[in-house]
Amino acid sequence: MHDPIPTVTLPSGIDIPALGLGTWQMGEVKARANDEIDSLRLGLDLGMTLIDTAEMYGEGGAERIVGKALEDRRDEVFLVSKVYPWNASRTGTIAACEASLQRLGTDRLDLYLLHWRGEHPLADTVAAFEQLKAAGKIGAWGVSNFDTADMEELLTVPQGENCAVNQVLYNLSRRGIEYDLLPWCQSHGIPVMAYSPIEQGRLVHHPDLIRIAKAYQATPAQVALAFILERDGVVAIPKSSNLRRVRENRDAVDLDISDEDWAALDAAFPPPARKTALDML
Repeated sequence: MHDPIPTVTLPSGIDIPALGLGTWQMGEVKARANDEIDSLRLGLDLGMTLIDTAEMYGEGGAERIVGKALEDRRDEVFLVSKVYPWNASRTGTIAACEASLQRLGTDRLDLYLLHWRGEHPLADTVAAFEQLKAAGKIGAWGVSNFDTADMEELLTVPQGENCAVNQVLYNLSRRGIEYDLLPWCQSHGIPVMAYSPIEQGRLVHHPDLIRIAKAYQATPAQVALAFILERDGVVAIPKSSNLRRVRENRDAVDLDISDEDWAALDAAFPPPARKTALDML
């Protein structure tokens, strides 16, 4: 019997699963499409009902994969996509959202993010997000790859306080946000979405992670996900097209890591002692 997937509460009061499904690098190779669709549908079956995608992923290919996976299941899912920064003008954001909706085969996104900062003023992007929200095209909006200073600037923009999420790179080997950005987001009630929570698979080869995982009859990837799930207000969005790994990701929720082993992980992957530049992939 599985432990229930924990939830994270958005500023609107909506609860979303703290373990979802990423889609980076999906939709790039036609021969993998069926496996990608099957992996997303299995994830939904297992309760990971948040799917994160972007117009950037496969230049729309990942959104098409998601659309096929959701053909008869749209209402089960909290659906997230992102706009390229160079599309994020007032009119460009609205056009990009419409294109994403068409590829996804839906009439709405639950959350729409600015993928990273670009040349367009934040005020214009936020105004477009608010227009899309008023039209029912999106339920909420947020940002991605914003550091603390970016978030502070965002709150000075008209209606910038409506930001629902900041999605950033965060995992055991990329803990820089713990110094200031994560506490800032937690204090402002803005959840963090952690992309690449297993560092694109590279973390699974770390000897300390392997040693601790063996003690729990778990995989290193599961321990890496448990690290994210232990954090308040943080959502992990691992990506996998492998059905076995999707199941393993879901099983990470069941891990109960001891204080001693958390301390061992801190020793192997030290938390930041000073401010560092925001990591991005």
